[in-house]
Amino acid sequence: MKGFLWLIVVFVVAIPFAYYYMSLDEKPLPILNPIDVNDSLVDSELLRKGFGHTIGDFSFVNQAGQSLSSNDIDGKIWVAEYFFTTCGSICPKMNQQMKRVQDAFKGDRDLVILSFTVNPEVDSVEQMKKHADFLGAELPQWQLLTGDKNDLYSLARKSFFLLKPAEAENLGDAGNDFIHTNNFVLVDQERRIRGYYDGTNAKDVDKMIKDIDRLKKAKN
Repeated sequence: MKGFLWLIVVFVVAIPFAYYYMSLDEKPLPILNPIDVNDSLVDSELLRKGFGHTIGDFSFVNQAGQSLSSNDIDGKIWVAEYFFTTCGSICPKMNQQMKRVQDAFKGDRDLVILSFTVNPEVDSVEQMKKHADFLGAELPQWQLLTGDKNDLYSLARKSFFLLKPAEAENLGDAGNDFIHTNNFVLVDQERRIRGYYDGTNAKDVDKMIKDIDRLKKAKN
């Protein structure tokens, strides 16, 4: 009996040490640069850039009609997506998953969710406000952003690498030329891309939530 109790004690004591050493072996999140991304998604001017890429400056208007610039959220972790409010295909799934992200970090001022529209002609401030209310998107954490179409697509092409440069010029046109993506982008406190995740896949979003926690605990 004493031997059995001793084994239990050893087992209980060993668990924290095992967890600690396993965490030491966990690789840091990658820092993604243009050279790490599919060539078709990268502007030709940036294709050979192998290090030092950061998200460029921007300024758009949120669902409350307030201006939000990249400088306003410097030093925070960002989760970014491109969507449009009248989308009936992948966007509702993405919105549902993004709501999970908001719920997981509710009230956390160090995390901001950026939902950029790909259809600013329709997605006015008023339309974004209605959609934000429908989603339960809460300011200041979840920002639904609209603005100039060229600026929105330039940011997607040259900073987030979410749209094919050759096709981006056609975005916003009616019909089959309207393109959008299911990817969420995780950006760290220094504006560096740390991961892409399928915004329609709950397991992938679970991984992103864990990766956000990792970024919050340590800059690696």
